[in-house]
Amino acid sequence: MADGSSANAFVEFERVQKSYDGETLVVKDLNLSMPQGEFLTMLGPSGSGKTTCLMMLAGFETATHGEIRLNGRPINNIPPHKRGIGMVFQNYALFPHMTVAENLAFPLEVRKIGKAAREEKIARALDMVQMSAFGGRRPAQLSGGQQQRIALARALVFEPELVLMDEPLGALDKQLRESLQFEITHLAHQLGITVVYVTHDQTEALTMSDRVAVFDDGVIQQLAAPDELYEAPQNSFVAQFIGENNTLEGVVQEIAGETCIVRLDDGEIIDAKPVNVTGIGARTKVSIRPERVEFIAERLQEGAHTLHAEVLEFIYMGDMFRTRLKVAGNDDFIIKSRNAPDQVRLQPGQKIEIGWLPQDCRALDA
Repeated sequence: MADGSSANAFVEFERVQKSYDGETLVVKDLNLSMPQGEFLTMLGPSGSGKTTCLMMLAGFETATHGEIRLNGRPINNIPPHKRGIGMVFQNYALFPHMTVAENLAFPLEVRKIGKAAREEKIARALDMVQMSAFGGRRPAQLSGGQQQRIALARALVFEPELVLMDEPLGALDKQLRESLQFEITHLAHQLGITVVYVTHDQTEALTMSDRVAVFDDGVIQQLAAPDELYEAPQNSFVAQFIGENNTLEGVVQEIAGETCIVRLDDGEIIDAKPVNVTGIGARTKVSIRPERVEFIAERLQEGAHTLHAEVLEFIYMGDMFRTRLKVAGNDDFIIKSRNAPDQVRLQPGQKIEIGWLPQDCRALDA
């Protein structure tokens, strides 16, 4: 799946497979192409194949089958240090016995860059990550966030066209993580570098990327811009993995163009958009995002579906309220609503009507 070869591709995977034991494929027939300057995130649960793809691109793993190209030339047989790729890892991988400046000098010395040019490049890289004053310190004298900034500077110091990042913010606390997400994205766009970023954190993927490749079981399940992944998931796995999602199970009764009629397991009938259903009589999971559901009758638009629901929990979360309901046999149906002055506060046990627009409801694979 995903898009294949294209004329302006900078990074290309063509029919790439990877097996460690000769039997089980960790990556299955991967076709992927990305243009120069794109920030692409490989997202997926542990064991989905995303890190293996990154390691094959870096040259630390060899593809069992297929070809990987960088700027049009095959790189399968080129050793990692000759690929000209910058790498940032979760564990920083800084040399503890060297100062920050010496850590940054290392990739430049390997590339036989003269002393004056080296110093200029090191100063520029440290400035980029706002660490100009730290050149003389050793990694142990820096905080986790500072070490990660230095690891980023080291990946950028020799001006690579491609930078690979493997869970680089995984070890940092939430606030620092969020500020570094914006810094990395801003830097990548400012420098025009191509980034392949691996994470299992969906929020990180959605906020940082131009496109996201969602991996499961060695296959790209969907490759799209963040808003498209969230608003228009192509299958149940993507709908469940990206953001929060409500599902109601049932059987397809009728399909007419952009609408299908689904009989839910408790007998209720609803309309949905048929996205990934095999036909009439097939089981389906109907997917609806929590913020698309209303429980205030005046806010329901014309043509909205309404279903009976019972309030199980009503939770105050500062900027929003989170209501858990029993709907059509599902005890874990969530509504997210903005903390607004007209917000009705619900009580557990209360019976209410909820509703949404048919176009916000997607019939997916069961």
